[in-house]
Amino acid sequence: MHNFEYRQGELYCEQVPVSRIAKEVGTPCYIYSHATLIRHFHAYDGAFKNIPHIVAFAMKANSNLAILRLMAKEGSGVDIVSGGELFRALKAGVPPAKIVFAGVGKDPGEIAEALKADILMFNVESSAEIRAINEVAASIGKKARIALRINPDVDPKTHPYISTGMKKSKFGIAADRALEEYKMAASLSHIEVVGVHAHIGSQLTEVTPFVDSLKKVVGLIGTLKAQGINIRYLNIGGGLGITYSEEKPPLPQDLADAISPIISDLGLTLVMEPGRVIVGNAGILVTKALYLKEGEAKSFVIVDAAMNDLIRPSLYGAYHEIKPVNEEAGHRAKQQVDIVGPVCESGDFLAKDRLLASVKPGELLAVMSAGAYGFVMASNYNSRPRVPEVLVKGGEIHVIRERETYEDLVKRETIPAFLQ
Repeated sequence: MHNFEYRQGELYCEQVPVSRIAKEVGTPCYIYSHATLIRHFHAYDGAFKNIPHIVAFAMKANSNLAILRLMAKEGSGVDIVSGGELFRALKAGVPPAKIVFAGVGKDPGEIAEALKADILMFNVESSAEIRAINEVAASIGKKARIALRINPDVDPKTHPYISTGMKKSKFGIAADRALEEYKMAASLSHIEVVGVHAHIGSQLTEVTPFVDSLKKVVGLIGTLKAQGINIRYLNIGGGLGITYSEEKPPLPQDLADAISPIISDLGLTLVMEPGRVIVGNAGILVTKALYLKEGEAKSFVIVDAAMNDLIRPSLYGAYHEIKPVNEEAGHRAKQQVDIVGPVCESGDFLAKDRLLASVKPGELLAVMSAGAYGFVMASNYNSRPRVPEVLVKGGEIHVIRERETYEDLVKRETIPAFLQ
């Protein structure tokens, strides 16, 4: 699970009171637990210890340089989806041989940079992209290793915005067209076909969709080998869910037990792209109550964090447990409230119709399970500076991203001479 727990009447991250961190860096702020990150990575990595594999952390979930360096030091690679993520990964010391590049819209400049870095492979999403990668590789005298992302048309039973493996999705190549696309790719002079990739969605809470997808992909691998196309890597993507509320997702070991019999005799290297399951419950967002407001139809707790800091509730209707940092406050009488931020949008909320112990202005609240798709999706909407990120290791507090200033908001803007 995680290393956020009550001790001596208040919420701690490892050996540090959350209130102390809030006092030092202010609120809102993100706090991550080093011990939780380490444990979650090794739970995933260790589950597949009997199969040759690469864990490529899906850095879109959390791309802070310190988090990436931590992952690399533990032996992880990364799954990237942009040139900016490639830059971050290399800067953090991730070995290029453990970097896979996914995404439907890679531009020629990004492709060239990845080829020059000699990454492990591209996960390719269309025939047009295959040809584009071949052209870029030819122009710089490189050969591109690729895996084709197959759309197995499997329902992952998750939120439609994070479902990626069905026919109507923009992702992947239809399974019934895969052989034709593989043959085309294998015929190109600057393409080396090395893998098959399938990622069906995020926040999956059962293993059956993984198994159903994998069975289709394994059948394709047999067909490809019969056609003389040698596959060396099987990339099953990520998507394993976490507990936000009452979900009971499978553990990494459950996933390993379910799929190992299907793939153990293939003689391939397994590539996995976990993100949320590594960092989600390793982070929280700490916010301070500003005002209480009794509306005609609802009661509101107005806090200093907003949708620009954590957009998941507004974007997906996502649930995050919210706890008082002071344990005693959690024993007060409960009332139904909306927890909302200062942004001028009706959609600016962290929780709606939540039964919560009564909150007093000035008190701290912890928005749990905020380590994934939290800060990485933050914005400066309403000209709000982005918040700091803090990594706790034992009793140590490390600020791994400073709070932005008002000057940061405007430093890349200019007023043209005619307006002077």
